[in-house]
Amino acid sequence: MVRRTKEDALATRHRLLDAAEILFLAKGVSHTSLQDIARQAGTTRGAVYWHFKDKADLFNAMMDRVTLPLEASLEFLAHDEPAKPLTHICSGIRQALLRIATDPQTRRVFEVATLKVEYIDELQAIHSRHLRIRDSFLEKIERGLSAAARTQLISLHITPTIATQGLHALIDGLIQNWLLDNAAFDLVEVGEQVMTVYLTGLGLKLED
Repeated sequence: MVRRTKEDALATRHRLLDAAEILFLAKGVSHTSLQDIARQAGTTRGAVYWHFKDKADLFNAMMDRVTLPLEASLEFLAHDEPAKPLTHICSGIRQALLRIATDPQTRRVFEVATLKVEYIDELQAIHSRHLRIRDSFLEKIERGLSAAARTQLISLHITPTIATQGLHALIDGLIQNWLLDNAAFDLVEVGEQVMTVYLTGLGLKLED
């Protein structure tokens, strides 16, 4: 009986998160109430508060189900320096773009996270989360670009910090524009091409 109760509670939690994905995408986060989510999930508002402290807590739980691709793809760089750091960066970003382009749930969550959130008072915790994820990504990319420059015995044309910010802006901008109109261009193909041009322009040689 205890196991059945735990399974039921987990199923309810997942229904609530599924409902949040659908409604956040359709209406935006700030225009979706917890009552809306409960109704969509076929449960009560009390059930929402049983599982989540508030809307920001529910949003973060939704995000945790689908780790943001750009963050997950470069996790290795946080702990170790690969033998070919530039190859690792390119491969990681390509995998992230491919996941966004081909996995519907990842695409939905990423679209909600980037296009459907207004940083009003009740959602400041989400703003803080975005900053943490962005800063972590920037740190890993800067680590990788600096390692690539050392490996290739060159000095980048600009500082690693500025180079990292530029690469992030390039990839992030491509993703957001693709989410607005995913028929406009091939996200993976264009992403790979512009990333190659950008890195080459920094003075780096792409590794075999």
